[in-house]
Amino acid sequence: MYQTLQTAFPIFTANFLQTMSKGITSRSENYSEWYNDLVRKGGLAEHSDVRGCMVIKPYGFALWENMKAQLDTMFKDTGHVNAYFPLFIPKSYLSREADHVEGFAKECAVVTHYRLKNAEDGSGVIVDPAAKLEEELIVRPTSETIIWSTYKKWIQSYRDLPLLINQWANVVRWEMRTRLFLRTAEFLWQEGHTAHATEQEAIEEAEQMLHVYADFVEQYLAIPVMRGVKTESERFAGAVETYCIEALMQDGKALQAGTSHFLGQNFAKAFDVKFADKENKEEYVWATSWGVSTRLVGALIMAHSDDEGLVLPPKMAPYHAVLLPMLRKNDPEFNETMINKAKEMAAGLKKAGLRIKIDTDETKRPGFKYAAYELQGYPMRVVVGPRDLENNQVEVARRDTKEKFFVGLDELEQKLVGLVDEIHDNMYAKAKAYQESHVTEANTWEEFQDILDNKGGFVSAHWDGTNETEDKIKEATKATIRCIPLNNQQEAGQCIFSGKPSTQRVLFAKAY
Repeated sequence: MYQTLQTAFPIFTANFLQTMSKGITSRSENYSEWYNDLVRKGGLAEHSDVRGCMVIKPYGFALWENMKAQLDTMFKDTGHVNAYFPLFIPKSYLSREADHVEGFAKECAVVTHYRLKNAEDGSGVIVDPAAKLEEELIVRPTSETIIWSTYKKWIQSYRDLPLLINQWANVVRWEMRTRLFLRTAEFLWQEGHTAHATEQEAIEEAEQMLHVYADFVEQYLAIPVMRGVKTESERFAGAVETYCIEALMQDGKALQAGTSHFLGQNFAKAFDVKFADKENKEEYVWATSWGVSTRLVGALIMAHSDDEGLVLPPKMAPYHAVLLPMLRKNDPEFNETMINKAKEMAAGLKKAGLRIKIDTDETKRPGFKYAAYELQGYPMRVVVGPRDLENNQVEVARRDTKEKFFVGLDELEQKLVGLVDEIHDNMYAKAKAYQESHVTEANTWEEFQDILDNKGGFVSAHWDGTNETEDKIKEATKATIRCIPLNNQQEAGQCIFSGKPSTQRVLFAKAY
């Protein structure tokens, strides 16, 4: 059931344990600084020397690798295959789809030259003015344009459809106000791009991928989500419809956790991608795109963690458990015996599909180690002590509940495997209860403002359906319409801002 990914970070962990000091800002004091503390002190990422970009450390990257592995399996189970497309996009390609270029124009990084040279005064290197590109290249903010220029060569007939392709890549969107994982100038993601013979097939693909994302986030990250569609003003640039999943963080703000877009024939027409149908009639293909990014790491942190550190869902954590044999300074014989016993346990646990780390550092006190692994969010801690071994047992501690209990050695593997699901279910139930208690109906403008200011979360309220009202609400409160829920119940009412008739409630929230 669980992948036996064996990742080890001996140098990183040693350095981390040597420098680790909790000193975490509490959520109630400053939620933003609390988040930054967990990312930095938890050893997930740090700011780079390139403004707006981050360095993802091994422990943080292991989280992304586990997410990537599970998502990749789910994509392939739905018939998709992986490919890779260029990082650079000719500027003229972006110009072919007007809405698309308008949506990304302010975020694009542009390559204008292809060579450097030494300055004549010896001051360093400069851009060679003689090496100007004939056409500037855009560092991809997303890949629709370069991919659809390629699909034109690949698609000739209905026999070439559907084309179901995903790529794992990095993208650049030139953000000036950044936050680690949540919003950086460069980030990692996957982007699916599919082509279909009919409108209905493309819509079904976009809806299918929305549910793949939702299932992944709920079943592996233990985060409940709202499934819905975006309003016209919040749609992806160039899309006919944007489907989304919205998660709620512990500060009452929403976070867009994934999107799937029905692109209609917009990109097919822009790049002249046609196919011959079964009657040999030429038609434009129908398209989708969909993606999630390293932003999910940020979502995971903010949805579950506490003032003591990270709380990681075990299915995605770099390790399910850490084994801590009790060691003594300057007693190599005793330590060798304890470490060998821990290795014996770890071998059985790994065979059962668990990711296990053994801490063999004899220079740190147990209390220091406990605090370190609590900060890093290890789902389970197993203490291997000599007296407990005499009783054929070990002490197990859960990160999510901080409960401690003894487990017999003969049942350790079965118990820890069972705890993976038990801890996940408990984390999901806690997050679900928070979400449900923070979906609040508002029927007047005063109620709407009061909920946003004093409670937070999703506000279910009537909206008159106009962009003008949506913009005015955003300007007045900084809240946006996060989604129109799928299969939304129709209900007669009045818009909380304009008083005009409305047929349904939508979900507003302040968001990241």
